Amino acid sequence: MTDTERWEALPQRLPAWFRDAPLGIFLHWGAYSVPAWAEPTAELGAVEDDLEWFTHNPYAEWYFNTLRIEGAPAAAHHAQVHGGAPYDDFLDQWETTDFDPVAWADLFRRAGADYVVPTTKHHDGITLWDAPGTGDRNTVRRGPRRDLVGELAAATTGAGLRFGVYYSGGLDWHARPTEPLVSGQDVQDRKRPRDDGYGRYCAAHVRDLIDRYQPDVLWNDIGWPEDNAHFAPGGLGELLEHFYRERPEGLINDRFSGAHQDFATTEYQAGQIPEGRPWENCRGIGLSFGCNQVEDASHYMSGAQAVRHVVDAVSHGGRVLLNVGPRADGSLPELQVQVLETLGGFMAEHKGKLAGSRGLGVVEIPGASWARAVEKQGRCTVFLTGPQGAMTLEAAALPRGYDWPSSVEIGLGGDAAVPVAVSAARTGSAG
Repeated sequence: MTDTERWEALPQRLPAWFRDAPLGIFLHWGAYSVPAWAEPTAELGAVEDDLEWFTHNPYAEWYFNTLRIEGAPAAAHHAQVHGGAPYDDFLDQWETTDFDPVAWADLFRRAGADYVVPTTKHHDGITLWDAPGTGDRNTVRRGPRRDLVGELAAATTGAGLRFGVYYSGGLDWHARPTEPLVSGQDVQDRKRPRDDGYGRYCAAHVRDLIDRYQPDVLWNDIGWPEDNAHFAPGGLGELLEHFYRERPEGLINDRFSGAHQDFATTEYQAGQIPEGRPWENCRGIGLSFGCNQVEDASHYMSGAQAVRHVVDAVSHGGRVLLNVGPRADGSLPELQVQVLETLGGFMAEHKGKLAGSRGLGVVEIPGASWARAVEKQGRCTVFLTGPQGAMTLEAAALPRGYDWPSSVEIGLGGDAAVPVAVSAARTGSAG
């Protein structure tokens, strides 16, 4: 077969477990969790000026880049608080004394998640397992002195959840150092490595992740070196063939520089929801993925907002990969835990209506401030919020084709409350 034929022969997958998953948990944990600092400015997609975004980057996991931008507050913070120390000092200072992967996995399961995707290597190039070719620049040889990926994989699958891996194939500021990135064009084009040598380095890492930890999601970021898009040993094509062969219920995201994909991704407010294709929105509970000590409740989603975000995605045919940013020691910020607990309470009652449903989108209901609808097995469910108090829903305002009573009395908890649900069977169905 030619390379073209082999690319075309790669499967396009939507395994049942992923199709029916309304929620996954993202984990950003790394040496950047030691300084845990970024400006809490705005969500990705809400700032149009590139230089403004990168100079005042709210992503704490980008600290290695931001501290090197002249005039960036992160540079001043690093000089004042850390004395301008080399970034790799944070790896040696990283102690995981409060890390309990089993407790994490139990919390994620109770939150209603079906899969967990931790960072295994972010753009700083530090790997959270003893990755081939990294020498001592990983968490097994330095800092935590633990195989964090392995511990998370065991705890996740032990809790009955699917395990995935995030890997930064597009950037590695250690293996392929660059000048500071100050624009989207820098990230996606001008300063992103494209050579086959770097691609083989990444492919060896990802193949090791596949063989050691059996992930069901390969979640690549920023792209993949184009010169490595081949099927020779160490090439991306061969790597994906290996993944699909080894993981029959596995799938990959859309961040492999267009080489191949099973589902699309959006991030915070950035990106377009695809028509008729599986998709996932990823975002932090706050403005950052990595733990940011500067953030407080004013920068975080509330539990109710997180619930609405998940329901909204499902109502539009998608799912949410909601990020948790642990502290360096492995403890989870209390405000993040509260959000997951609220999600868990809602999902315990309503996940069965969301999982595997067909999205019906936005519903305009007089008197309600927010409403979304889904259908599953011939039954429509409308989730809605509005001003606190009793409300009468008229059948004419609800999606047509279902046996709604002429009016439905509900009690709403207010615009900031978790949505209330009402359901009806399709007209003429036995249900």
